[in-house]
Amino acid sequence: MKTKKLTLKARTLIIYILTLTLLIACKPATNNQEKNTEYQKVKQVEWSKNLSIYEVNIRQYTSEGTFNAFAEHLPRLKELGTDILWLMPIHPIGGKNRKGTMGSYYAVKDYYGINPEFGTEEDFINLINKIHELEMYVIIDWVANHSAWDNELINQHPDWYTKNEEGKIVPPVPDWTDVADFNFEIPEMQEYMTDALKYWVKDFNIDGYRCDVAGMVPIEFWNNARYELDKIKPVFMLAEADEPELHEYAFDMTYAWTMHFLWNEIVEGKKTVDDLVNQYEIEKTKYNSSDYRLNFTSNHDENSWKGTVFERLGDATKVFAVLSVTAPGMPLIYSGQEACLDKMLLFFEKDTINWEKECCLKDLYTALLKLKKENPALWNGDFGGTMERITTTADDKIFAFSRTKDDNQVITILNLSPKEVEFEFTNPINSGLTELFTDEIFSNNYKFEAWGYKVFKTE
Repeated sequence: MKTKKLTLKARTLIIYILTLTLLIACKPATNNQEKNTEYQKVKQVEWSKNLSIYEVNIRQYTSEGTFNAFAEHLPRLKELGTDILWLMPIHPIGGKNRKGTMGSYYAVKDYYGINPEFGTEEDFINLINKIHELEMYVIIDWVANHSAWDNELINQHPDWYTKNEEGKIVPPVPDWTDVADFNFEIPEMQEYMTDALKYWVKDFNIDGYRCDVAGMVPIEFWNNARYELDKIKPVFMLAEADEPELHEYAFDMTYAWTMHFLWNEIVEGKKTVDDLVNQYEIEKTKYNSSDYRLNFTSNHDENSWKGTVFERLGDATKVFAVLSVTAPGMPLIYSGQEACLDKMLLFFEKDTINWEKECCLKDLYTALLKLKKENPALWNGDFGGTMERITTTADDKIFAFSRTKDDNQVITILNLSPKEVEFEFTNPINSGLTELFTDEIFSNNYKFEAWGYKVFKTE
């Protein structure tokens, strides 16, 4: 009898251990474990393959500064040839610790709200519908890293924010006194932010996001957010950052910051064509060929804080516009660039863009963007052709390159110097290509004016 009792205990213990083991084995993985196994490599949406992007500053775009007033410009932008519209933040702006009279768009008071200065939810929906009717796309600016000081989340969830040793909520950096820094170590805070991102895709049918200071937010958050958004519809994601790993699971495109600064430094005489060539080689090894890179000569930060494109690039404005469109990457045009915007737009005040000026850049961009859209050699990422340098007898001043995709080719020749240059190609090229702006046939000998350019293409 004693032996039978021991056997029963042993059996009971064995059954308990087996049951416990089975339960552990079958226990669902934690959210992070489960999501990590389900993340998909970023695959750009088909519609983005040959498009450019246009940054919309609703406040300054018209005298009204509204969605409805901006909508009147849509046919003109469609004609310009830029099809992804990035709207700067559309949310209500905080009043507490506000900078200037109107405050920063990036001090978000309500992630589920519309800035009443811009219009109503219905106005926003109507704008999105009009954009889609023109076969264009819309992404909105998203500020995940910080909120306004009078965002209700500060009162409801003060633990969601970063605090100093004294227990006081702090801004992300000392100069950003109008915003409070989120603490992304709090899972509930991440869940809230992800749900807010899903809301605008699901309920308003936007096509994606431009994510402010994306590098200041943990990459795991972005990986999960992209995973959740793609469940609703395939989205397009732009990071204001340049870390290569952001491309793996989260973002279609990152900022080509280094290239942008290098272009400015070439004009200033601080960098040379050799530096440019070296940087493109670095880009090839640092990023995958499928990664989209954002090429820009201006944006809201550059314009408001560092000067207009004319102040920074001067007579080289056109040649770098050509490079921004024909080099690998997606070109960006900022509000007013096509109208030769010649002032630094005030960031915290009303400062309307003047659309009445005649501007040579409008026709330049229209021709370039049409070429980009129609010639697969210039398409984005792996959809387009790689850059191959063409050497000349004046390589210290001339930057020439070709891009080829199947039977399509584009050859870009740029004089990146303030002096006239006469040159020829080291190895003669028999291309039969025609020049985009003059229809001249390609040859092997040229004399370029200061900051001159030519773009040759297959028909």
